[in-house]
Amino acid sequence: MKKRIVITGVGVVTPIGIGNADFTNALKEGRSGVSNIESFDASVYTTRFAAIVKDFEPEKFIEKKKINKMAKFTQFGFTAAKIAVEDSGLDLSKEDLSRIGVITGTGIGGLDVIEEEEQTLLAKGPRRVSPFLIPMIITNMLPGEIAIKYGFTGPNYAITSACASANNAIGDALRLLRSGDADVIVTGGSEGAIVPLGIAGFCSIKALSQRNDDPQKASRPFDKNRDGFVIGEGAGIVVLETLEHALARGAKIYAELVGYGASNDAYHITAPEPEGKSAILAMEKAISDAGISKDEIDYINAHGTSTVLNDKAETLAIKKVFGEKAYKIPVSSTKSMTGHLLGGAASVELAATVLAMQEGFIPPTINYETPDPDCDLDYVPNKMRQQQITCALSNSLGFGGHNAMIVVKKYAS
Repeated sequence: MKKRIVITGVGVVTPIGIGNADFTNALKEGRSGVSNIESFDASVYTTRFAAIVKDFEPEKFIEKKKINKMAKFTQFGFTAAKIAVEDSGLDLSKEDLSRIGVITGTGIGGLDVIEEEEQTLLAKGPRRVSPFLIPMIITNMLPGEIAIKYGFTGPNYAITSACASANNAIGDALRLLRSGDADVIVTGGSEGAIVPLGIAGFCSIKALSQRNDDPQKASRPFDKNRDGFVIGEGAGIVVLETLEHALARGAKIYAELVGYGASNDAYHITAPEPEGKSAILAMEKAISDAGISKDEIDYINAHGTSTVLNDKAETLAIKKVFGEKAYKIPVSSTKSMTGHLLGGAASVELAATVLAMQEGFIPPTINYETPDPDCDLDYVPNKMRQQQITCALSNSLGFGGHNAMIVVKKYAS
């Protein structure tokens, strides 16, 4: 019999709120986190806006001497982990730290540092490049820094699978906990790629919305007039532990993590397979792994990027998995508010799902104005819905054809 795995801590750093309370309130209000880019001159870019983390003060969460040795994605992820660990109520003085691991995902890693140090190299020569360049840019530095902070010596590594990274990390954590390799794993994802090179690259592949005249309405998943995604930044981290361990220490339990499924389209480096075949496979694997029937799913947090191809293919995949029931399941994309956090997206969306499950509401898909005949499900348009969630599916799809899906249930003893 599989060990039961529960979520006991949540931490977020997002464009719509830092910390769980602010984030939850923003979800309820349907607040957009999108604004014009001001950290550099974006006037010559085809897209001049992003979903930016505002009022982030890393010194409140990170030792001052460490801040300048961390790339932005590490700062975000470290902060979210600190919030999550504190939220979990873990008393580390009573824990076997060799039984606590950290597994995180990121799509790109320290792009900000790469860009900055490349400019230093060209302007001042190789001797002026920071000795911290390599440690700052590598994707495994986030779980490494979290482990160093808390003394966690259990399984520790990073996963990169584009926008599916965080769900793959969470899925790996689920499996390691079930297998008995750890009692607790801190897991999720982070991204900090809103820098000139990152924006230029996404503009070049024409992936981003160009709604520069009205940025807050640019992220419009499933709307007929969507024209691309809005890049975001931030992190989401959850604390997972075996139910046995959580009960033994009297932990509060947000939800039970019950299923994980992964697949690949084997189709194209950026476009989703149009029939959604492998997305279907990943959803069905996650539901099967959860040991539930499809009828038990009563909410889907969609990948919902606001791109023409993704939203159409994901809608089709959901309909093929759930049949006529698909039309009765609320489906929303919180990317309409947060933007697309790339490697941090899936974990922020899991956090949104779990917090909504706790408070009895379904987050909206904002900016939904004009129905698309190819996207004809219940997308919870524009306003949150007061409704209990007992079992939810959270989808993530990434460049390279990566699909990773998670199922969570309301905890019942």
